[in-house]
Amino acid sequence: MTDRETQRLAQQSMAFILAGGRGSRLYELTDIRAKPAMYFGGKSRIIDFPLSNAVNSGIRRIGVATQYKAHSLIRHLQRGWSFFRAERNESLDILPASQQMGNDNWYRGTADAVAQNIEIIEGYGPKYIIILAGDHIYKQDYSLMIRHHVDSGADVTVGCIEVPRMEATGFGVMHCDDSDKILEFVEKPADPPAMPGNPDMALASMGIYVFETAKMVEYLRTAAAELGENDELDFGKHIIPDIVARGKAVAHPFSRSCVKTGLEKEAYWRDVGTVDAFWQANIDLTDFEPELDLYDNEWPIWTYSELTAPAKFIHNEEGRRGSAVSSMVSGGCIISGSTLDQCLMFTGVRTRSFAELKGVVAMPYAEIGRGAKLTNCVVDRGVVIPEDLEVGADHVADRKKGFRVTDNGITLITQKMIDNLPT
Repeated sequence: MTDRETQRLAQQSMAFILAGGRGSRLYELTDIRAKPAMYFGGKSRIIDFPLSNAVNSGIRRIGVATQYKAHSLIRHLQRGWSFFRAERNESLDILPASQQMGNDNWYRGTADAVAQNIEIIEGYGPKYIIILAGDHIYKQDYSLMIRHHVDSGADVTVGCIEVPRMEATGFGVMHCDDSDKILEFVEKPADPPAMPGNPDMALASMGIYVFETAKMVEYLRTAAAELGENDELDFGKHIIPDIVARGKAVAHPFSRSCVKTGLEKEAYWRDVGTVDAFWQANIDLTDFEPELDLYDNEWPIWTYSELTAPAKFIHNEEGRRGSAVSSMVSGGCIISGSTLDQCLMFTGVRTRSFAELKGVVAMPYAEIGRGAKLTNCVVDRGVVIPEDLEVGADHVADRKKGFRVTDNGITLITQKMIDNLPT
């Protein structure tokens, strides 16, 4: 199949992004926003990655199913993703739960989120549909996965990543033959099946599925009829195992369609669903050669870009010098007489004189007070750090003050925690 034919397959496809996740392991960071709306990389949101992958792959029909704490996510989509034009057969539909006439239910599982929007999907008439999770960081050309699906004649194609076998216990895991056909699909197994010829590795589901649309609709309606009206309907628990048993399911290794530049040595995919993972993935971007290249103009990560002034560094006195080493500093930031070491500053962060920051991820419009000292911290949006506050050096003291400290020593700071500090 030629590249032109691959592009045509993408044009015949629709992307359906599941973006209703609570992200409970991020604790207070998702108290007011869904996990896909979490900030990442200085100016982006997590949802921007699957959206950008779809657009860069040539898919211009997109639906985004929202549910938990969706206001921040919906506002971001309206501001940053409103460039689709109906006259060019483009669309981006925001699909909140309970928005269907006569249906008062929340989405009850990943497959139910799609099932509740079948009429909208069929209204666009896509020949193929790719189901995506809205809460992972990666770059992938979906058109190659759709092409693999068509070439293999599969009923469903499941995107998968290679992980160490005993780390796969939290995933849906596939046992495949040499032709990529899935022989068994097990959800969160205690003893994950190994890859063919590689006993130390397993194929874990990425939560990405490609179907011919008409077949998917048939599977969803059949499964819904077999289950009770209020039962959960999930791809990983119900639809995929049923197709493995009765039809043809094929695995698509991420390495075959991941997008890399010369700087990226390995296929990059991250679930930033914990405070530790979120902090680490952001801080990793400050490395000399980061594992994820955000400077790739051939595969841009589109987002809503606020109009801000350039970042500014001021004061040049001993002990009071605005400086940043191995750090990323976004537009609108003012580093005023502070020192930054391996930090990531989101849009509009302000740091005051004599503040010292090391390993800090500060989300938009946070303010770091004069003389504050922060080490290995995540600072939520808009938090105002008081003068001379020290966080990160003494975890026992930090916990007593009401801050959340992870097992790996990362401290989370929210405005409520600051407001509740002992006086």
